Amino acid sequence: MKRTLEEHAARFDDVAGEYDDSQNDTGEYRACVSLVVEHADPGPDETVVDLGTGTGAIALALADEAGEVVGRDISEGMMERAREKADSQGIDNVAFGEGRFREPNVDSADVVVSNFAMHHLGDEEKREAIEAIAGLGPRKFVLGDVMFFGEPDPDEPFYSPEVDDPSTVGHLADALTDAGFALTAVERVHDQVGVLVAERGASGNE
Repeated sequence: MKRTLEEHAARFDDVAGEYDDSQNDTGEYRACVSLVVEHADPGPDETVVDLGTGTGAIALALADEAGEVVGRDISEGMMERAREKADSQGIDNVAFGEGRFREPNVDSADVVVSNFAMHHLGDEEKREAIEAIAGLGPRKFVLGDVMFFGEPDPDEPFYSPEVDDPSTVGHLADALTDAGFALTAVERVHDQVGVLVAERGASGNE
């Protein structure tokens, strides 16, 4: 991680009010949101945990399908915006609170999702995060993020090199496999943006 959690939190607190508009200007971001929601596909009695929930784009989109959605983030400013959106939409089965990838502050989950957040972690930190996610016992983990399908293109980045640290698809796939997941879908949105779907059978949850 190229900045501390506190520095990242403060950075996102500062942009919380404009975050939705800035992200929605990016077609690749919107595509990732749609794909993560589509692949998550929770049941009506299932709990979804959204890590790095930000202003709640994924969490709120899944609220109608899931029994409960738990959003976790390090930025109180972003989560306050998420709560405002939930209130304005009359959504009452979503709860937002402090949590991070390696310490999600959640006991268990049926489905875990994350979009455009894990790239703030270094390679080994991502591996630790995926192990922590596996420890929640989910049957499925859907990750939308900046990731490299080939060589990084510095002329068209979807991240800030001074603060972010995206991984290759291969590294993420290895970390998922080592944590007991099977990679069941790879969606290439852009050479530097994608969605990975990882699942575990009954034996993987024992």
